[in-house]
Amino acid sequence: MLYTAHFGAAVLGCYLVALVMLRSRWPASCPTIAILCWQGIGLAVGLSAIGIPISIGLAPYDEPPGTAFRILAEDLAGGRLPAELGVGHLALISVGLGIGVVLFWSTGASLRHAAKARQRQRELLALVGRADPAAPGALVLDHPSAAAYCVPGLRPRVVISVGALSLLPRDELAAVLSHEEAHAKERHDLVLLPFTALVRALPGVSWVVRAMAAVALLVEMRADDRARRQHTDASLAAALARFATAPSHATPAGMLGAADHDIVARVRRLRAPLGPTPLAAVAALVVSSGLATLPIALFIS
Repeated sequence: MLYTAHFGAAVLGCYLVALVMLRSRWPASCPTIAILCWQGIGLAVGLSAIGIPISIGLAPYDEPPGTAFRILAEDLAGGRLPAELGVGHLALISVGLGIGVVLFWSTGASLRHAAKARQRQRELLALVGRADPAAPGALVLDHPSAAAYCVPGLRPRVVISVGALSLLPRDELAAVLSHEEAHAKERHDLVLLPFTALVRALPGVSWVVRAMAAVALLVEMRADDRARRQHTDASLAAALARFATAPSHATPAGMLGAADHDIVARVRRLRAPLGPTPLAAVAALVVSSGLATLPIALFIS
């Protein structure tokens, strides 16, 4: 049961780190580090959920899960099994493999759902979108509400509405477009994918839903940081504040919108001076990396 305890410790560690991060202020000041931490937590939770029942089922081999699984495969191929490996053990191994299938399926389902939504959006944009010198590199929609979003993918497009063009001065518009271009260049849709899949696979787990919301906000903050490198903090903050008070158009499903997540927190963050990386952020990155490494090491051992 030693290896099961290791998987269990990884899950417990992930839960504790997640709770600390959800209650801490440092992720807003270091969104890149916080996103990496969440990726490590998500990977560790997924692998450990698979590993716990498998390691219990493979306990009679008294070997690390990776080695024990290879021995089991050889025994099954040879038509022999150790006497202490019973139906219950095989059932637990099947449960672990089933969890892996569910996680794989939910990831694939999330990818398919997002791909269909983006394809529909591209087809719509091909019909109603147009170029405009006021928004270089973007497609303009003739809609009176304020909207700015990215259609991610291999052929990303930045979309902005006529309402947003009339709402934003030139410097603020440029900052918003840079924000959306950051989503496209850094493939933030793929950053969100593991948590979209986890929410789909574990819809009733509240901390997974909270983690998804936290990562979505961090992705927006990361895009804010990319935009603020080329434009003033005041321009981007003012643009977000205008979106908050103007009639806005909901961002289509599967897209990444400039004004989708907690505008107040993001504006407050942009107006505050940047400080050094907190020690807590470095510690969280080290711990989450270790938690992700542990189940991987158990599986490949």
